[in-house]
Amino acid sequence: MSVSRALWRRAKLLDQLGSAGLPARAAGDCVAGGEVWPYLAREARVGDRFELRGPIGGYFVWTPEHGGPLQLIAGRSGIAPLASILSQRAVAARYLPTRVLYSVGTPQDIMFKERLEGWRGDDPALTVALTLTRSAPADWTGYRRRIDAVMLREVAFETSDKPIAFVCGPTTMVEAAADALVSVGYPAERIRTERFGRSGEST
Repeated sequence: MSVSRALWRRAKLLDQLGSAGLPARAAGDCVAGGEVWPYLAREARVGDRFELRGPIGGYFVWTPEHGGPLQLIAGRSGIAPLASILSQRAVAARYLPTRVLYSVGTPQDIMFKERLEGWRGDDPALTVALTLTRSAPADWTGYRRRIDAVMLREVAFETSDKPIAFVCGPTTMVEAAADALVSVGYPAERIRTERFGRSGEST
């Protein structure tokens, strides 16, 4: 993996290595006290090379064999691994019923905006809902709060559809969203989570 000048300042791998002959791409949040991304964003230089290993565990992974529907919930740069799922879905399981709920502080914090819009525009089986937790433009008509059970009842799949839920983001956001999913009837074994950051961080 070579570092390019377009390296994201937001560190999670997006696309499968070697997929369609494309280089790997990464995205993440550059947060104070972080161990990996501050180095990649501020110290790494064009031409530096890194050895990549993994995935480790394989728990937070989706393949077409897993089926769906897919309920994807992200906070901040937690959209990165879910974008990887969406990318694979677009190639191997297009039109699989999928709903994305993405929480960010402001519209400027939205990552992969063009890709999300492109996937949604080309596929009626995919919906994307956004919620802004810090500030919103005057004409914003979407959600303006953190993810909760009421929101999930409005935008998530019914439990009778037997969806698989993937939740990724800051620790407290993931814990709150997973608890909310359980409260609306999602079985715990159908909820997969991945978190980052210090306890107490949310979005």
